[in-house]
Amino acid sequence: MSETRPETRIVRAAAIQIAPDLDRPEGTLERVLNAVDEAAAKGARFLVFPETFVPYYPYFSFVLPPALQGAEHLKLYERAVAVPGPVTQAVSAAARRHGVVIVLGVNERDHGSLYNAQLIFDADGTLKLKRRKITPTYHERMIWGQGDGAGLTVVETAVGRVGALACWEHYNPLARYALMARHEEIHAAQFPGSLVGQIFADQMEVTIRHHALEAACFVVNATGWLTDAQVAQVCPDERLRGACRGGNCTAIVSPEGKHLAEPLGPGEGILIADMDLALVTKRKRMMDSVGHYARPELLSLLHDDRPAAFVHQPAGAQTASRSLDHEQQPVPDEPSPRAAGRDGADRDADGAPDQRVAILRR
Repeated sequence: MSETRPETRIVRAAAIQIAPDLDRPEGTLERVLNAVDEAAAKGARFLVFPETFVPYYPYFSFVLPPALQGAEHLKLYERAVAVPGPVTQAVSAAARRHGVVIVLGVNERDHGSLYNAQLIFDADGTLKLKRRKITPTYHERMIWGQGDGAGLTVVETAVGRVGALACWEHYNPLARYALMARHEEIHAAQFPGSLVGQIFADQMEVTIRHHALEAACFVVNATGWLTDAQVAQVCPDERLRGACRGGNCTAIVSPEGKHLAEPLGPGEGILIADMDLALVTKRKRMMDSVGHYARPELLSLLHDDRPAAFVHQPAGAQTASRSLDHEQQPVPDEPSPRAAGRDGADRDADGAPDQRVAILRR
């Protein structure tokens, strides 16, 4: 097929559904590296792991009352991932060794806060993106801080333009549109798995297929898995163990909304499928929701993509600092064909709102 259609790009994807090591954070990292070796040996070039897989998703926060979460929360702090750090170095080396793109979910520790972070490593080992879940869901809000709009972007990788969202971020249509407007070709979705029950898996399946259709992209979704022994460890109360089962729908979906392989339910496994990126254009020819099918003069997105800032330096203080150096003269801003309108939206030279997405920048 590739010989007669040289424009076609075939990317073999791997969606990985395995259990973490709840006792040894280095054990979870070992499982990641072993899965990378296995998927790469099967020819996969794009690999997706579950949400906050390293060291593990905070299942305890769903079944323990707040007054009893302290010890487990502190343990998660101790085992959380520094970015950059030893975990990112090990995964970067694996990506470079095999020439694969890896999307890994981690609990990131940034001084006194934890974040649900998604890391995208390119095939040369470069960490192309670190983004944080913008709004932790329900019980997660006691565990993680909020991310910012800087991570709602798409990055160029060896396999194509890749974007990522975690779990119920897929229920935020504007977050999804921010990635769609940046023309993502492959979308990495991550869910915790072993949570809520079968209804979670059913809802997830609808959600990822809808995004594939609406964005005209491939969706590679990975959910986690807990063994029976791990469920008992997380839920000492037998009455609550049903809350840590189900919710498994590891899948690979085409831009036409079709499963490219039978989704994985309960259990461990690595789902493999080939993605023909020519299907992106085939779908967009019919319906490009950020192009010919959009109505930006009626509906558009305002996206503040500035990183969160906790300290702001007054402009006057910066000017005073610069004035001490008489050799350094202020450089006037160059005139721009685009100026921010009073409503904050980017505007063209004629004052018309920019199409699809307006971006606030400092």
